[in-house]
Amino acid sequence: MPAATVRSLLAAISLCAAAAAAAAPAQPRPAVVELFTSEGCSSCPPAEAYLGELSQRRDVLALTFHVDYWDDLGWRDRFGLPDAVQRQRTYAKTLRLSSVYTPQIVIDGRDDFVGSNRESIDQALNRRRSGVPVALAVRDGEVLVALEPQPHVAPSDVLLVAFQRSAVSPIGRGENAGRTIRESNIVREIRLLGRWDGRDLQYHSRVDSLPRGSTDVAVLVQPTGQAPIIGAAAIALR
Repeated sequence: MPAATVRSLLAAISLCAAAAAAAAPAQPRPAVVELFTSEGCSSCPPAEAYLGELSQRRDVLALTFHVDYWDDLGWRDRFGLPDAVQRQRTYAKTLRLSSVYTPQIVIDGRDDFVGSNRESIDQALNRRRSGVPVALAVRDGEVLVALEPQPHVAPSDVLLVAFQRSAVSPIGRGENAGRTIRESNIVREIRLLGRWDGRDLQYHSRVDSLPRGSTDVAVLVQPTGQAPIIGAAAIALR
């Protein structure tokens, strides 16, 4: 797609988003719930089930990051991502945790919980949140992202997260041997689109460049170094 066409389309997306915001009361961005899990962890299936429930809420962007450091327990997690491990380790540093663990839920990049602690997580999700608007669309085989100018924004990473809406995994060995796990919003790739300093900015990525099996994409805006998430949106690829 020619660059001029992309710019024109993204401008239209931004105008539509602005018009909608003006016509209706401002809505908070979705709460971003990141579950760090593994098919080889016996404590994780209840957290996976809870994440599946959260994925049905319109006010929640739920993402499941599969780590690979439990693969030596006897079962190789087919969705394990080295980038998920790195992301979790960075959270451990920024949240001042002594170590990584599963199942862990991180909300908005600022609070962490044991993934099955429904009561505390539900309380955290009830907080009202604000953020920078993210315009997101899929058109002519491309994912289109637009960020409007925002004053006083810290230099931020703009991340494209491709995910698979659901999977059913029979587990043959390891701690969960004999169980069948239903998994939701499984992250297949985390891609840095670029860095944003508050100026008007647009990005585009080819849908066919995303991992096979991806059904949706999310965009996360997060100050560089993994401080709290300040912008988020998601859309189905088809």
